[in-house]
Amino acid sequence: MIKTLCVFCGSSIGRQLIYSDHATELARHLVEKKITLVYGGANVGLMGVLADTMLAGGGKVIGVMPKSLVEREVAHANLSEMHIVDGMQERKALMADLSDAFIAMPGAYGTLDELFEVLTWNQLGIINKPIGLLNLDGFFNPMLLMLEHAVNEKFLRREHRNMLLSGDDFKQLIQDLESYKPVIAEKWIERLKAGKI
Repeated sequence: MIKTLCVFCGSSIGRQLIYSDHATELARHLVEKKITLVYGGANVGLMGVLADTMLAGGGKVIGVMPKSLVEREVAHANLSEMHIVDGMQERKALMADLSDAFIAMPGAYGTLDELFEVLTWNQLGIINKPIGLLNLDGFFNPMLLMLEHAVNEKFLRREHRNMLLSGDDFKQLIQDLESYKPVIAEKWIERLKAGKI
């Protein structure tokens, strides 16, 4: 069972209401399931919507934020716990340590950076924790096509592509994360071809 879920998402709310509406509904579902939210600690964008909705419902919210962002006054002031760290790498490592699983919602560079960091850690066996995309209105479709292209061009193994679960229904996605079995596969495609493993 997932007790702590890390959500990567935008510090903006995006163009369509579907993004903030689903952030609100996801937060309410987490409160209902008594799942703690781990996130980047901001009070803006989808991040703020998630945290505010969780807190309003009596949920537990853990934020992790670098000092430099706290000084820009984007830190949420009312979280259950706030961890202030020195930099982005420490932030991502602590978020991963605190979480049983991860979901990425729509966002941009920061969201994608966090997503691909935990995917890489899973691929290398540094962690073994499930990861899902909440693919609202096909937001991540171009990225999923890019990953298929990487598989077809023999830069990414199918087993590692399949580590990333996706769907547009957060309840089903959380169920999928809870039933996920870690992938055990060699990263290096050339070594496999050469019979070295």
